[in-house]
Amino acid sequence: MRLTRRSLVSLAAVAPFAGAAPGRAAEDPRMGERSLGRPDAKLAVGEFFSLTCTHCAAFARETLPKVKIELIDSGKIRLVFRDFPLDQLGLTAAMVARSVAPERYEPFIMALFASQDRWAFARNINNFEEIWKLAALAGMNRATFDATVADDGLKTAILAAQDAAVKRWNINSTPSFVIKGEVYAGALSFERFNQVVTAALA
Repeated sequence: MRLTRRSLVSLAAVAPFAGAAPGRAAEDPRMGERSLGRPDAKLAVGEFFSLTCTHCAAFARETLPKVKIELIDSGKIRLVFRDFPLDQLGLTAAMVARSVAPERYEPFIMALFASQDRWAFARNINNFEEIWKLAALAGMNRATFDATVADDGLKTAILAAQDAAVKRWNINSTPSFVIKGEVYAGALSFERFNQVVTAALA
């Protein structure tokens, strides 16, 4: 899914200094690496994704399970999750995901992708309440949830990282993967993903 100029303007309104150095927010433990795989994996692969992106959900559902078995569990790659929210709801979901316990991060975002139609796109619902229901299942209490979605420092940190990705890698759509310095856009099939990883490891 492509990041449009309108999306950028809307997100900038949430955190007008997103392009600036996040200051103390950079030291926020919630902004630490969230990844799948061994720390000593042969190759680190960055996945830039938005939790409101249907293509990202498709990759998580159709390709990632085999990537886990064939490439992550075998120690070939470590998949590093990189927030790239396409809208304000995606930003809120990313903030909540980063605020659950680190060991629950990946199951939580997989739950968000699996139920995307319910919390992100269903009509006549309160999107935040739907995210809260999933956060509660991940062990977050309501006070922490409310504080998280109102945390301007966390918003700024996520958007600053996103801005840095745009400048460094020219990321403009999700999902996008950075593999050995090259950017590959789209919900890659396992065959294509494996082909790129194999070439990078050669």
